[in-house]
Amino acid sequence: MPDMQALVAFAVMSLVLIVVPGPSVLFVIGRSLALGRRGGLLSVLGNELGGLPLVLLVSVGLGAVVAQSAVVFLVVKLLGAGYLVYLGVQAIRHRRVDTGAMTASRQGASSWSVLREGFIVGVTNPKTIVFFVAVLPQFVSPENGPVAVQMAILGLVFTAIAFACDACWALVASAARQWFATSPRRLSTMRATGGGMLVGMGATLALAPAKS
Repeated sequence: MPDMQALVAFAVMSLVLIVVPGPSVLFVIGRSLALGRRGGLLSVLGNELGGLPLVLLVSVGLGAVVAQSAVVFLVVKLLGAGYLVYLGVQAIRHRRVDTGAMTASRQGASSWSVLREGFIVGVTNPKTIVFFVAVLPQFVSPENGPVAVQMAILGLVFTAIAFACDACWALVASAARQWFATSPRRLSTMRATGGGMLVGMGATLALAPAKS
């Protein structure tokens, strides 16, 4: 297990990086505006669960393959970007769906659908792998036990902090959506705005340099 000093230092560094609005925050805000508090929080949960396989891959060394292979990195990046654009387009297309009908259709199986969508976004985020590959080794030491275990623990710490911060963004965005929900026109605008944010984020990810 990492020593306490390294663990605290990593947690502080992770918090600073996470609270700065980035792709994950934009995804959460976009989904919260489009789907409301429940959908936003499910998206957060799915997104963070999607990061767990990346933690495992990096811990056993496979993450370095993605980070160092331009082709693999590009494929993963484009898959994630394309999926974000798809989600954004869907939100824009259905921006005028009746609120009651949409709420009913989002019950039951739809919860798994929203969770799955967040998971796919999280697991296809190559920047997470790059971050883990570049940063985690700096906070582990062979003297403190198996390196893979230490990196896995640090990855879980990062995921927990990310979940707490992203959940706050989801609550704030969904609260704003509740106010807009008093007007069908405003709600339609918010859904379209959330979808537009996802499309823009997907395009930005797709056009970003392969090694960033």
